[in-house]
Amino acid sequence: MRNNAFHSTYLNDRVGHATVTPTHPVEAGAFASFTLTYTAGYFGIDDTGGLKIVHRFASDMGKPQFDNPAGWNYVTAEASNGAVLELRYDQKGNIRPWDKTIAIRVQRGFLREGDTITVRIGDTRQGSPGIRVQTFTEPTFEFKVLVDAFATYNFVELPIQPSVPVEAGPPVLYKAVLPTQRRAGETFALGFKGEDKWGNPSHRVQGRFTLEPSLPVVGLPSDIHIEAGSLATRIESLSVREPGELRIAVRDADGRIVCTSNPLRIAAAVELLPFWADLHGQSEETIGTNSARELIEFARDRAFLDAMSHQGNDFQITTPFWEELNRLTAEYNRDGEFIVFPGYEWSGNTGLGGDRNVMFRDEGRQIHRSHHALVEDMSDVATDANSAADLFKALEGENCVVFAHIGGRYADIRQAHDAKIERSIEIHSDWGTFEWLLEDAFEQGYRVGILANSDGHKGRHGASHPGASLFGAYGGLSCLLARELTRDALFEALRKRHHYATTGCRAHVDVRVKFEQPAELFDDDPQLGGRVCDTVTSARMGDILRSKDDAVTFDVDVAAGAPIERIELRNRMRVLETWRPYAAADLGRRIRILWEGSEYRGRGRQSVWDGSATLAGNAFERFSQINMWNLDKQVRQIEAGKLAWTALTTGGFGGADVMLANANAGTLTIDTPLVKARMPVESIGLEDTVLDSGGGIARRMRLFRLPENNDAHNAKFSRRIERGVADTEDALYVCVTLEDGHRIWSSPVYLMR
Repeated sequence: MRNNAFHSTYLNDRVGHATVTPTHPVEAGAFASFTLTYTAGYFGIDDTGGLKIVHRFASDMGKPQFDNPAGWNYVTAEASNGAVLELRYDQKGNIRPWDKTIAIRVQRGFLREGDTITVRIGDTRQGSPGIRVQTFTEPTFEFKVLVDAFATYNFVELPIQPSVPVEAGPPVLYKAVLPTQRRAGETFALGFKGEDKWGNPSHRVQGRFTLEPSLPVVGLPSDIHIEAGSLATRIESLSVREPGELRIAVRDADGRIVCTSNPLRIAAAVELLPFWADLHGQSEETIGTNSARELIEFARDRAFLDAMSHQGNDFQITTPFWEELNRLTAEYNRDGEFIVFPGYEWSGNTGLGGDRNVMFRDEGRQIHRSHHALVEDMSDVATDANSAADLFKALEGENCVVFAHIGGRYADIRQAHDAKIERSIEIHSDWGTFEWLLEDAFEQGYRVGILANSDGHKGRHGASHPGASLFGAYGGLSCLLARELTRDALFEALRKRHHYATTGCRAHVDVRVKFEQPAELFDDDPQLGGRVCDTVTSARMGDILRSKDDAVTFDVDVAAGAPIERIELRNRMRVLETWRPYAAADLGRRIRILWEGSEYRGRGRQSVWDGSATLAGNAFERFSQINMWNLDKQVRQIEAGKLAWTALTTGGFGGADVMLANANAGTLTIDTPLVKARMPVESIGLEDTVLDSGGGIARRMRLFRLPENNDAHNAKFSRRIERGVADTEDALYVCVTLEDGHRIWSSPVYLMR
């Protein structure tokens, strides 16, 4: 069910046809050469008419160029009758979602029926390696051809479009995925897959793999044999009988450990269980890739999620597609197995409140669009909610939840907010990291939980690698703490803010606030009429309480798949303490160089950090990259004393770990467009050396020292926290940073006086 986005179909059986060669599958992210042949129909193409060859917004295929025959992505076109053609490329030259446009204009001459235009996309005849194929898989990657036969600039869509399959490359990374907490004796599943260098599940995984659990696991085979063609493997009905912490190492046929699972905490008893969700993603019917059905099946079968929601841009959701989405959510939703929520992304203009995500408890609810800009049927235009304030009014009484989102547009929660249904904010997605949205909430006195999702456009819901386009981060995940895996229980978790957020990793996180005097726990936000439902001596993330204590105990328990770099204990936006699993005496030759932040809140938030680090009087022995997801933007070693990189950030951070030949010798010089600095190596220590850029949002570089080896995957500690000033509400939470670059935020515990 593809959205044709208002392309004309006027007499399209008489405007010609197009073919592309080759038609065999091409590897994602590889170089290829395609020959697209357009054959004119009955009308031909008149003088100054032409073609558009358009690709989806989501596609990160190489940017076509027409000037360098030996360079990447070289494109040529020629007419069989000698007509003079003019070529240009515009990334936003057509109707969304088919934005990316190669425009071919008949500059002099015209075409008759049967004349052809041959377009070589990735013309290799003069030394070009070809065009770089998009970095994600798609069974029908379209070269959509539009024809302006009458030179009116009214382009007609061909009835049959040429396409090629894009498939994954060989596996370079393996992942084993477990839930993060279960009760002793309770069943769970292990997911296993291999991914290519661009994060696509690879069908080329094959052979025997050995499974080595850290605890005895009932039902776990000693090894598994995978046949080529399988994109993922799931082993069901596993259980552990005694409390402990399970990690499963996976070895290949040669005995090498290819991956180790995230930790699974086994408890004798636990009230709320963690369920992993990506509550925001799009399919090809709006601005994403592959169908909505394929998106749901990827989330369940290849990302091993517990819950998800399709959140397409409302102004591209036709009524038939909204009905189809509701049929799909009802079909795939299964209590105790996999939960799918019907919903949509309300995509109002920034000045009218910006993006919100709407999730319904039930199917069959009215969609209130922000506008009908790309929906041709105006029969329900009266149901539109053009502003965020109108949206909240329209949703009054609905069994739904809303969360604020930062995408192309950003949510302005200072302009509009309804605490009854907007209980959470999304501070991380493929678009970047946006802690400033949490600061907005605190400043306005809102009590919100923290979510992270993907808003993935590339069909990889729940495992959303950003690819090589404008997205600056790996997609996030939300961990919902609920009684059971049902819609009602997950809605309860969202409404009570019983959840935490990650930048895509799975980790066990439990934070508790403990009181000396019993505190009053509210059943809902007292600003909404919530009442005291209990007196307690302990609270979990998301709770709202009233306490007389001037100091409370903050308990933190984290188990992660990567070593812990730091844990920040925060009260609102203030860092109370930075906990590290090491001290200054443990530091050695390893230094971390990071760049982070964004230009501003809107679409053009990318901060470019292309630059270098030069070491005089010392040498870089080796380095590793952090959060450098785009393989076109990488760190490289120029010489023993120099690293160079191309990089950008969109709110999150990237960088490199470097191992020095000598721990304290020499001088380090940083040279980027935004930060330039020179410092003695010995001055870099445990605490961050901050190099501010003088602009942007948290736009800066940080340098600090790490132990040469850090094996601290777990942290469990308590701190006595002095509460803030009497007229300020406390909001206590943690921000965990792992050495591999992932981050985790717990939802705050809100403490009133």
